[in-house]
Amino acid sequence: MKITFYGAAQTTTGSMHLVEANGKRILLDCGLYQGHRKEAFEKNRNLPFDPAKLDAVILSHAHIDHSGNLPQLVRHGFHGKVYARQSTVDLCSVMLKDSCFLQKRDLEYVNKKRRAQGKNLFEPLYEEADVDALIALMAPIHMHAPREIFPGITLTFYNAGHILGSALTQLDVTGGKGHNHRLLFSGDVGQPNQPILKHSEYPQGADIVLLESTYADRLHPSAEDVEGRLKAFYDQIVRQKSKLIIPAFSVGRTQQILYYLNRLLAAKRIYPIPVYIDSPLSQKATRIYETHTGCYNAEAEALLKSGVNPLEFPGLQFVETPQQSMALNDLRGPMIIIAASGMCEGGRVLHHLKASAADPRNVILIVGFQAENTLGRRIVDAEYGDKVKILGEEVELKASVHTINALSAHADKNGLMDWYDGVKKNVRHAFAVHGEPEKVNAMVELLEAHGCPDAVAPVPGQSFTFD
Repeated sequence: MKITFYGAAQTTTGSMHLVEANGKRILLDCGLYQGHRKEAFEKNRNLPFDPAKLDAVILSHAHIDHSGNLPQLVRHGFHGKVYARQSTVDLCSVMLKDSCFLQKRDLEYVNKKRRAQGKNLFEPLYEEADVDALIALMAPIHMHAPREIFPGITLTFYNAGHILGSALTQLDVTGGKGHNHRLLFSGDVGQPNQPILKHSEYPQGADIVLLESTYADRLHPSAEDVEGRLKAFYDQIVRQKSKLIIPAFSVGRTQQILYYLNRLLAAKRIYPIPVYIDSPLSQKATRIYETHTGCYNAEAEALLKSGVNPLEFPGLQFVETPQQSMALNDLRGPMIIIAASGMCEGGRVLHHLKASAADPRNVILIVGFQAENTLGRRIVDAEYGDKVKILGEEVELKASVHTINALSAHADKNGLMDWYDGVKKNVRHAFAVHGEPEKVNAMVELLEAHGCPDAVAPVPGQSFTFD
């Protein structure tokens, strides 16, 4: 068996690992590289292998840094199966079309400049027809249900506890030349005790592990007081008849916020006010979450049994059209607006920020990681009265800005090591992936400290062969 690390090696994006065994070529994930436009543009278009020569793809979950380049495989000749959980298939059907739309919009901007410069225009990475063709190739597999996808290669999914549908991938390879192997790919491991979803599992017997390292060098803040802080911001906007603007990722983070607001209302710690979900993708993702209640944890299941939908409550409204979205800016609070994008780099949240940021009565609540060079990071780093550019205009930032950093869907250092300790009994080789250089190096040190005999942080293109 041979493993080659093409993406999410020494970086957190573009997850892509090629497994060659028993004469078959199987790709683990095929994510988009996300970074500076020019670098991302080149990396995403120049696949390091021939898609037509792949036999299958196994998808850990629907996040775009793991799934976002799958349609390009189909565009360039891939016709095998893509194995994933059903909830991941459902999310991909909406997320990849949204990704297609965003890329098209970005390409229009780039091509407008190239046309003015007399340069050749770029073609899209993929189009909606490619997404449709991909979805037709996706083969849902239930958790804990081993499937022999090729002779001597058996796939089993376990729960990863990251987002809806996230899976730990176990591959058992037997019958080929050399020894038998059990490979376990973590995908992204969820932080313990997340709302809504079940905790990650601990499959046994793997001798090779690929482990994500996103937060291998840090601990997350306690999530115990998330509700208390949300209530405080709620009280503030009710008192001031103002707005609480929450930029949030459409899949995972939006549903977490809805869950906490539901709990506050159920406990009568707050009373209903208008809560607007202003993102078409967020609405679709929330409906998919409501379809797959078998993924819910015991607390969320108990709410369902009592007749309560944990993602719905009085006052909640989904905003459909751009016109309805813009109209929110003319309404008086109190109200809560939850809108994408999570890092404020695009989407409907931008015009809400532009309309609300200068009013000191309003609150901007940042609930996710903000990468460098994003508007979200500039808002977090700004001082009262600083000017930030939103939709091309300088806006004086007088709204109060707060952060809640306890909602990460990625396990922190302790969570990662708890998971590794639960699966490590037979591990002989471990690879630290999905992390910047300092993160994967920290993970290697942790793995060695926890008894791993061979821990490596692979670089892009590096291959390892196992007899």
